[in-house]
Amino acid sequence: MNRCNLFAWVWGVIVGLLVAHNAYLLLSERLAPDTDILALLPVQERDPVLQQAVTQVVGSTQQRLIVLVGADDWAQASRAADAYRAELIPHAELLRLDERAHQWREDLLLFRRHRLVLLTTGDEIALRSRPGSYWIDSALSKLYSPFGGIKPSAWQDDPFGLFGAWMQARAGETPVRPRDGRLFVGDGERPYVVMPFTLGAPVFSLRAQDAVMPLLERARQAARAATPQAEVLAAGVILYAAAAGAQAQWEVSVIGAGSMLGIAALIWLTFHSLKPIAWIMLSIGVGCLGALSLCWLLFERIHLLTLVFGASLIGGAQDYGSYFLCNRLTAEGQTLDSRQLLRRLFPALVLALVTTVVGYLALALTPFPGLRQMAVFSALGLIFAWLTVVLWFPALVQSEALKSGPAVKWLSVRLWRWTSWRGPWLILCGAGLFAVAVFGLSRLAVQDDIRLLQTAPRHLLDEQHKLSRLLAAPAPAQFYLVRGPTAEDLLQREEALKPRLDVLVEKQILSGYHAVSNWVPSLRTQAARRALIEQKLLHENGALETLAQRIGADGQWVGSTRARLLASASPMTPNEFFETSAGESARHLWLGQVDGGYASIVALRGVGEVNLPLLRRAGSGLDGVQWVDTVEEISSVLGRYRKYMGWVIVLSYFAVYVLLYSRYGRAAWRVLAPIALASVATLALLGVVGQGLQLFHVLALMLLLGVGVDYGIFFQDHPGRSDPVGWLAVALSALSTLFSFGLLSLSKTPALQAFGLTILIGTITVCLIVPCFGYENLPKVDEPGRDAP
Repeated sequence: MNRCNLFAWVWGVIVGLLVAHNAYLLLSERLAPDTDILALLPVQERDPVLQQAVTQVVGSTQQRLIVLVGADDWAQASRAADAYRAELIPHAELLRLDERAHQWREDLLLFRRHRLVLLTTGDEIALRSRPGSYWIDSALSKLYSPFGGIKPSAWQDDPFGLFGAWMQARAGETPVRPRDGRLFVGDGERPYVVMPFTLGAPVFSLRAQDAVMPLLERARQAARAATPQAEVLAAGVILYAAAAGAQAQWEVSVIGAGSMLGIAALIWLTFHSLKPIAWIMLSIGVGCLGALSLCWLLFERIHLLTLVFGASLIGGAQDYGSYFLCNRLTAEGQTLDSRQLLRRLFPALVLALVTTVVGYLALALTPFPGLRQMAVFSALGLIFAWLTVVLWFPALVQSEALKSGPAVKWLSVRLWRWTSWRGPWLILCGAGLFAVAVFGLSRLAVQDDIRLLQTAPRHLLDEQHKLSRLLAAPAPAQFYLVRGPTAEDLLQREEALKPRLDVLVEKQILSGYHAVSNWVPSLRTQAARRALIEQKLLHENGALETLAQRIGADGQWVGSTRARLLASASPMTPNEFFETSAGESARHLWLGQVDGGYASIVALRGVGEVNLPLLRRAGSGLDGVQWVDTVEEISSVLGRYRKYMGWVIVLSYFAVYVLLYSRYGRAAWRVLAPIALASVATLALLGVVGQGLQLFHVLALMLLLGVGVDYGIFFQDHPGRSDPVGWLAVALSALSTLFSFGLLSLSKTPALQAFGLTILIGTITVCLIVPCFGYENLPKVDEPGRDAP
């Protein structure tokens, strides 16, 4: 057995292992794609505390599903909500109603023990400025008025209403109220039953989505059957993940099937035989199997968008096989057996693989986990497809196995005519293209805003917006990060920020904010409040004694009331608060001890984009307070890496030129020039159609370099206009790329769509330009004098 046969058998064993491994992954259901839509977003270049803060904000809602069921009146809404809930009760392992939200009365037991130190900011200011008579009148009003607001305890336990006012302020942080054993919210027109659910399965699991989404639809139908006019609103990460997953699965099918059918049709038109189709599909199949297996081993999970992008790999993986088959058609090739032909083509095949893989792996330089995985998947797929061609095709493809179809001659004639333009027509065409390029580039704007990548269905966004408005939900993308060396310092720094936010609330720039210090004041503040109340209300001859005289109570009543109030002045700690249901709902605001200190989040309600500069300034100059705008931050990362990858492209051209120079000498510019011109033309056309330049367009130009180099290499190895092999190889490769990457332009995911549109325009342009850079009578590769100009 010679060495070539040995390598072919070894490769057969490896392919057999790949088949077995993929079968194992499929049958054991380990190949469960991830549908996390955040995977395309960059890894934030931030310190660990800030990273944890963002993760905690996202994670606090990830496994949550909020459902609102509304109707014309409360009875109808309750009936529809009961029907909705009844449909979900048998599936508590998937969706469990959060009962802790109903435990408000249990929370009062804790807060009553500390009620003397729990004051609103307004009451604290009033204690310092108002005379004793004000508090006496206030206490008498609360004693004799049946409408004295929230009364969480008996009047004698809170005669001046300070604790009741604090409870009312805390209740005001959300419009949700308990009603008839349910949670209620209204918009002035319809009442809604609020049902918070917790998911019992990973939100980005396709299996969980397939189980939960039909269940939610049945529950929605049950609610409408019980109350025909019922309105059901739902918001949760799983809804977006399921929509993205369904969309990506459809795109995998369309792009994959479209690529395969298009390539099969091209090969049939070229060779008029089924065998070449089988050989090409074999190389593509091995490439996909190898990419799946190794990516599963390298990454914890394979993202579904990786498979969508990987479906476009089909077009690139066939380049090497089609190039070999096109050369097998030539008259010179018939005098060589397939192994001799491979040795002749091997340098070009190596260059084609290396330059293309370099283009893919450049994507791995970005801070995007999803793009890194896509790059590795595609690079591995190309390598496995290339090895299949090199190790198996010489044995599979015999010299008499191929005959060209009429499409080959037709294509050669058409491309000959395309490159035969001379004189005024060529000058006129060049001038027109130059004018279009200048016009398009002058209109090309930059769009780095991450919000432009929003792909959620409109009905989900509408429901999310309405539900957020009804629940007065805080903004997840903008908040303050507060840090301190100790928990006490942290609470004090929150308290230093809140007066500035109160001013913004008064001016209606904000509708409110959430902070742990709203519930748990710092120990310094608690001690100051206790001293203030003792001084203003409880001291001898103070407001409490005067109040006793007004209501006819004796000294014993004064003493017992004072003792009872002072007994409820023990300091409260964050740990005590987080044991309550209210603390559980605010747990995501408290990062606790992290990176040698403590950190927390102050969340904001009613954030408007036009007011973001005011909010940024509100936190400036305060120790330990940092404004965080994740939208702005991610957008700035997109912009920074767009510029960075632009320079990477420039350096990549130099690196590829060095690789090409080793083979083509001074003629290497003829390989790169078409790609450079096509890139400029692509940018110009993007400007003409009004598409803003973003990182994903630039990354696609990097990929265009890797793909387009193949065309230049294939053509420069057969530069003569009378030689159809170069024409045919470039045409097949380009058309296959259009069938694969071009179909990405149909994707509903904007990042993939940007990739696809850029590659579509760039590939067409390269394909049209490459033949124009050929020339007659170029010396053979293995002959001296290769340095033709």
